[in-house]
Amino acid sequence: MWGRWIYAEVCGFGKSSIIYDNPITGYSNQPLITQNLGALSPFFSLATNGSDDTPPGCSITFAQILSRHGARFPTSGNAARIQTALAKAQVALRNSSLSLPSNYDFLTNFTYILGEDNLTHFGQQELVNSGLKFFDRYGALGNVSAPFVRASESARVIESAQNFTQGFNAAASNRSATTKLVPANSILVIPKVETSNNTLKVETCNAFENDTPFDTIGDDQDQIWTNIFAAPITARLNADLPGANLNVNDTVAIMDMCPFETVATPNGAISPFCSLFIDDEWESYEFLQDLDKYFGNGPGNGLGPTQGVGWVNELLARLTNTAVVDHTSTNTALDSSNSTFPLGLALYADFSHDTQLTSIFSALGLFNSTVVKGGLNATDRNSSKTSGYTSFQTVPFSARAYVEKMLCNGTQEEMPLEFCGGDEYGRCTLSNFVESQEYAKSGGEWTEC
Repeated sequence: MWGRWIYAEVCGFGKSSIIYDNPITGYSNQPLITQNLGALSPFFSLATNGSDDTPPGCSITFAQILSRHGARFPTSGNAARIQTALAKAQVALRNSSLSLPSNYDFLTNFTYILGEDNLTHFGQQELVNSGLKFFDRYGALGNVSAPFVRASESARVIESAQNFTQGFNAAASNRSATTKLVPANSILVIPKVETSNNTLKVETCNAFENDTPFDTIGDDQDQIWTNIFAAPITARLNADLPGANLNVNDTVAIMDMCPFETVATPNGAISPFCSLFIDDEWESYEFLQDLDKYFGNGPGNGLGPTQGVGWVNELLARLTNTAVVDHTSTNTALDSSNSTFPLGLALYADFSHDTQLTSIFSALGLFNSTVVKGGLNATDRNSSKTSGYTSFQTVPFSARAYVEKMLCNGTQEEMPLEFCGGDEYGRCTLSNFVESQEYAKSGGEWTEC
């Protein structure tokens, strides 16, 4: 008997993971440091014991990609903090008569030239490669219609969607005479304004945006850990640079230069800022990134998962070819029109931010086991390992989640996605998956918004 199954994975984690190449040829063996940068890590392939081959007896009939934008420059606020910290360090360095380790040499005449907010060339290439790889696996499904592409209204998100379609169309043009190309200017950009619903960037939950503890818990937890891990590093830097008077937040800002300078180079060359800190310090930095996402937008925030329920309900509509049923963050005007929310297609691609992806993954239940294991504790770096939550595995730059619908011969029902049952290939029946999403179908905690 043939049955309909669903398979989901996120950016290389899960028992059976799609393994995609790094964006730059020759950059496949990234140093460990690039995997200790949390949400600022470049996209990379994770080792897996499983295969990304379609299970025997199955054919893919539907695929949805949900992607973060590619690697970017610092935000304007972060850029200001970085430049303030660097100015303190450089003044002290130039006035110092101490003999310092050679890893400080570059800093004396260093000039800050990074942009703000937008994608780097490296980040653009990450998304082009994503489109190429999407075609490699799902191109045959595009014979009837091209992927339907949406993006949140943000320059770097829109550009990421454009880069993705560029890669997909290039692959289709070179390798297939039948695959439909994504038409120029066809990307649906969902407005990002506080008065308009947008499942790819929710800003209409007032309590989440403005009320304590929801709007402060992420920053509060970050500061707890910053005060712990950055204090001895700051003491070391101030001893090396008398008169710098760096504080713990300055230290984190200087550490931020490692990922931002790395992805600002076309080939991902490791920044010299990375060498100012040792591996153990980078593991602490990674944990800071984990806390930021877990408590800012994930299960550690009472309204974090709620920000993702609208998109989950849109996914359910696409999977079941039925109208969207939602009273949270969906844009009713867009989702009720076949031109702006078409049903019955085989390929969909949505582009957003790491914060929104974290909320969506939480709403789907992908972090349920993390919560059961106690979640994260801002005073205990090991809580990330014991709970199994890390931001670098789930929302690095160009992070991507895939949901596949398959037509399979067989009815076995056990799988690693614990909330919906399944088999060793990572599948569960479509009906079981839909039933497992009661949190989203009921609106999460939207009544608290």
